Amino acid sequence: MTYDVLVLGAGPAGYVCAIRCAQLGLKTAVVEKENLGGVCLNVGCIPSKALIAAAKLVDKIQHADLMGIKAKFEGLDVGALVAWKAGIVNKLTSGVGGLLKNHKIDTHMGDAKVVAKGKVEVTGKDGKKTLEAKNIVIAVGSTPIEIPGFPFDGDAVWSSTHALAPKQLPKRMIVIGGGYIGLELGLVYHKLGTEVKVLEFMDRVLPGMEEELSKEMGRSLKKKKVDVYLKTKATGFKKTKNGLEVSAEVDGKAQTFECDVVLSCVGRRPNGKGLGLEAIGVKVDERGFVPVDHRRQTNVPGIYAIGDVAGQPMLAHKGSHEGLVAAAAIAGDKGAAYDPACIPAVIFTDPEIASVGLSMEEAKKAGFEPVEGKFPFGASGRAMSLNETEGWVKVIGDAKTDKLLGVHMIGPEVTELVAEAALAIEMGATVNDMAQTIHAHPTLPEAMMEAAEAVHSMAVHIFQAPKKAH
Repeated sequence: MTYDVLVLGAGPAGYVCAIRCAQLGLKTAVVEKENLGGVCLNVGCIPSKALIAAAKLVDKIQHADLMGIKAKFEGLDVGALVAWKAGIVNKLTSGVGGLLKNHKIDTHMGDAKVVAKGKVEVTGKDGKKTLEAKNIVIAVGSTPIEIPGFPFDGDAVWSSTHALAPKQLPKRMIVIGGGYIGLELGLVYHKLGTEVKVLEFMDRVLPGMEEELSKEMGRSLKKKKVDVYLKTKATGFKKTKNGLEVSAEVDGKAQTFECDVVLSCVGRRPNGKGLGLEAIGVKVDERGFVPVDHRRQTNVPGIYAIGDVAGQPMLAHKGSHEGLVAAAAIAGDKGAAYDPACIPAVIFTDPEIASVGLSMEEAKKAGFEPVEGKFPFGASGRAMSLNETEGWVKVIGDAKTDKLLGVHMIGPEVTELVAEAALAIEMGATVNDMAQTIHAHPTLPEAMMEAAEAVHSMAVHIFQAPKKAH
């Protein structure tokens, strides 16, 4: 079995790359050890967003009386919820399978190991077979990190995967890790009635995000009565007659927490090791990342890496884009290059968070003279009509050139709004370009327009001290 391209991994990086390779006329195959669609479609982005949507609906029902609606939440059928989520996953993964088949892409199920340049051994249910290819694309993704004292067992200690298919709702949950996965899933369980406590090692939640977004999220969690313990290191747990007792160091002091289940979400580790890459000369760093160039090619010609395994940020949409770049490079496009002006990041907490481009600090370090404008959703008519007025939009521009540098948002549906900001930055727009674009009324994107106006102290629907006349 000889191919032009063999893609190892059929997640959002791998299957996208394989389809584009086939579209470009290359004989292509994929190797997948578990499920088509990878982590994202099966136990990541998609199923978590389904549970988030369900939890949000429960929350809305419980607060519908604010709109004069007399509704009663009578409980949750956990089995039916998990089955509904599984149905969505099945439709999407079946769709990926159909696309691969329609593009005449061979699919080989099993564990892959690169045994020589251009040769891959696949071990599946039917034994071993060797595949040959002119080009190999590594798209093997990442796995949840286990921390000492908290091995995943699906019973006492859950990974994010376990949290997406509960048999019943725990009454009390300790979430280790206040990053985006921990907060997304922690808030799902909080809205469904679980008492949730978050233990975060750093001095703020979402430590990788723009600082003001992080602080706003911290205030929101406090308002929701979700207890967050910062500068906290979880050290172990033991089973008791009342459930579990988690030991931790909170700002250097020993403390214990009682719960029924621990959800450990401290990040993900790339799967670059154990594939046989080092034996044929491919560089793999100590963490498991595979370094690549602007065409996503490794230091060994004919071997490419994309997605989580190719480096930060470990985001599905970044991986998909890399897949398109690698496919174009393999097909002979000399102009193919991974060179995004920005990569949006979105977090489906409540309120939602979205960020793209530079923060104020990053802009200063890059040599710009950054200025910002901010507009609160509390002044948005559309946000009021949705009864979701928490949060704001911040626009950052360069004082000298008016170039749009970054947009950071927390509030209703900002995960959708960020696309406008990403396009504007990618196209080299100015802050004034965004301010002068007529936005439909009444809509949430008007907050983006007003935040852009606020950069120049010209927002209409909030008061700003007028600039002194020259």
